[in-house]
Amino acid sequence: MKLFFNILLIFFFLIIFVPIFRRFLFHLLVGRQLVKEQKRANAAYRKNPGKVNIDSQPENSSPSIKGGEYIDYEEVKDK
Repeated sequence: MKLFFNILLIFFFLIIFVPIFRRFLFHLLVGRQLVKEQKRANAAYRKNPGKVNIDSQPENSSPSIKGGEYIDYEEVKDK
């Protein structure tokens, strides 16, 4: 148990105080997926450069909000 705690403590201090180790862990956990998503986005942009996609609402659906509640107010003027 003490060995496990010592390893965990060393790992914790490495993450906190060693930026190179932190970058390496980030690359292992997130970096590969991030690079894949960037490549996929670049490939999609190369297919249709400069085009804009607009998702419109279907014609048969109506908006769920039909109005609002109005609240009376008084305007206060400073002298």
